[in-house]
Amino acid sequence: MSCTVAKTATSAGLTPKGQAAGTHPRKSRAFDMEFSRLLKPEAVKVVTSASSKKRLIQTFGDLASAAYDIDGDSVVEALTERETLGPTGVGHGVALPHARLEGLEDVVGAFVLLDKPIDYASVDRQPVDLAFALFAPVDAGVEHLKALALVARTLRDPAFCTKLRANQEPATLFTILTEGRSDQAA
Repeated sequence: MSCTVAKTATSAGLTPKGQAAGTHPRKSRAFDMEFSRLLKPEAVKVVTSASSKKRLIQTFGDLASAAYDIDGDSVVEALTERETLGPTGVGHGVALPHARLEGLEDVVGAFVLLDKPIDYASVDRQPVDLAFALFAPVDAGVEHLKALALVARTLRDPAFCTKLRANQEPATLFTILTEGRSDQAA
């Protein structure tokens, strides 16, 4: 669904499938954030050609456009603007770029494994080879924060990151990311 259509449906109080706002089938009383809710298989990519942070951000724009029908230029602009507030390279070769975008219904993500680490101006000054971008609705509150916390906590696990780095197939990476990784909160 395009962002324009989603925005129109939202302003009418409906989700894209015509349901009343607040009755989305993936939302429940006990909020349960899972990678499988954040990520589509087509939003996972192994990149062999990114040589800079700017190129990586462009890759996320392309992935978001292809996987979620989000305007890629808007993604690039929002992620670039977010980076001006401070780097999202969190250390140990991991970056968590994130931004809020008009017209989204849910928090969604994209994952990139870089075959050659790039300078990302990370907090530990180490190059980045694992990057998970999150895109949230402008009015997302707790859901956006829970998604960011889940991704950050998961990618802080050295064994998990080693497992990701050992695989070069997007389908395998998607499986690793989505199997049994969740954050339950009431």
